[in-house]
Amino acid sequence: MAAEDDPDADETGTNDPDPAEGDLDTSELTRVADLDAFEDVDRIIVDVEGREIAVFAVDGEFHAVSNYCVHQGGPVCEGMLSGGLSVEDPANADDRAELDYSYADRLVSCPWHGWEFDVVTGEHLARPKYRLPTYDVVVDDGAVYLDA
Repeated sequence: MAAEDDPDADETGTNDPDPAEGDLDTSELTRVADLDAFEDVDRIIVDVEGREIAVFAVDGEFHAVSNYCVHQGGPVCEGMLSGGLSVEDPANADDRAELDYSYADRLVSCPWHGWEFDVVTGEHLARPKYRLPTYDVVVDDGAVYLDA
């Protein structure tokens, strides 16, 4: 189960409520980069046993998805990262619905055909049945790791 789908997971992607810094066994994980590598970039793509996986930094948290678009196999995570508009239904039927810019910097658009996915959940915006595989991300001792 991916950390995003686990209600008990904390920001490190683990279920340990208070892991001591540097005490995590990272031998089974794939090291992505030092935390400071994300200061100038919003994503880093790594190869894990022949699979390209992108780790995105979104609002101080890390999320990972496959870099393989489910539409036609394009390098989805190399596309533009943006947000989107959502409609907020009015509480009163006489009021107008309002547009809200949401998902700031968490929607990636495949550069081949523009399919958009939420990098937090992996879901396609228009068709939630299509989704990118997600992976757990662990931060420990100043480094970012993938559990993939």
